[in-house]
Amino acid sequence: QVPLAESGGGLVQAGGSLRLSCAASGRTFSANGMGWFRQAPGKEREFVAAINWSGGRTYYADSVTGRFTISRDNAKNTLFLQINSLRPEDTAVYYCAASRYSIIRLALSDYDYWGQGTQVTVSS
Repeated sequence: QVPLAESGGGLVQAGGSLRLSCAASGRTFSANGMGWFRQAPGKEREFVAAINWSGGRTYYADSVTGRFTISRDNAKNTLFLQINSLRPEDTAVYYCAASRYSIIRLALSDYDYWGQGTQVTVSS
């Protein structure tokens, strides 16, 4: 079993919204910082958003600030990403990840647990 499993992706028109979820299994991640990353065709995986262990602090990539919101429910061992005002350039596979640190981290190498991704496709 993978430690994290994303869901909620789909095909949406530009300007629409999606809510992605990331459910953990096998262990709790309540003490871990968490993050969302995405990978578009032909591109490297890139940072999208991060949240600290309690959910009290968040950080976003410049390209998504004001449109995306990361949140978590530690009681349910679940991470979320609310995506609004979708653009075609947001099309990618979105991955959730858990960091070895409790605080916000931005680098892929700081994350030890990964989901298998959920596809988000935005049409114009």
